Formats: sequence, C-alpha cells, structure tokens
Amino acid sequence: MKNIFIYCSDSCPFCQRVYQLLEKRSIPFKKYHVKSQNDWNEVKEKTGRETVPQVFINGFHIGGFDDLSAADQSGKLDEILNQP
Repeated sequence: MKNIFIYCSDSCPFCQRVYQLLEKRSIPFKKYHVKSQNDWNEVKEKTGRETVPQVFINGFHIGGFDDLSAADQSGKLDEILNQP
C-alpha cells in the first residue's frame, strides 16, 4: 500500500479535485490541513511552493492538482503507484 499524503485546505477547490480523482480511482490518502503560518512554512520548505494541494506518494513530491491530473492521464501515476 502506498503512502499518499496531501497538504490541503478544505476551502480549496483544487484540493477537492485531488480528493475526487483519488477517490474515483479508489486510492486511499491522508490529509494534512494547512492552517498556521508554521504549516505554510513547512509546505514551502518541502515543496518550494506556497499553494495547496501538494501531493506526496511515498515521500516523492508529485505537485498540485494539475501535476497529479497530468500524471494520471499520462499513465505516470500508475507507474509511481506500482513501484515496489
């Protein structure tokens, strides 16, 4: 089972799209709600970005919704998920 972790905010429409994409594919994930300045600092430190969602699979940074969607459409998401 892959460890999928998402920095997110429930008020973010792109976060909702990430949830929908993963749920449609029956891929379980964990959410980390970004609320405080320290949380935002952590997101920027780990990703170089200041936006949510930010998706990680087994510690590998995929990116935001557009990145995840592109990986899904190209088949790269399946490759990542099928890695040992």
